[in-house]
Amino acid sequence: MQVINKNDGSKIPYKLTKTKISFNDGELTLDLERYRRDWDVTIDICRNKDNMLVIGTGTGLYYVAQIVIPAAQYELLEEPIDNAADEENRTSEQLNVLPLDTSQVILYLWEV
Repeated sequence: MQVINKNDGSKIPYKLTKTKISFNDGELTLDLERYRRDWDVTIDICRNKDNMLVIGTGTGLYYVAQIVIPAAQYELLEEPIDNAADEENRTSEQLNVLPLDTSQVILYLWEV
């Protein structure tokens, strides 16, 4: 995971385990694989008026972190079709989503 500090000062503690990122010793945990789409996904993590971590900026008063998850990538799988009556060599094509490469995830951190 690429970590970019947006300003000086102390940052929220975080831990990445496989595809799960946890902030502030489990106060908020996200499975990044679940949020992945066919486009880049940006998730804002903020603190609200009660000093709790929230996802999104709706009730957030200030930024804590921002996560950018890269778009899903696929591989094309071709499998032979076994048909004894057919003498042609035909294949079946299927798109297979590749696992999330967390080294491509970007984490922006703000002072807390």
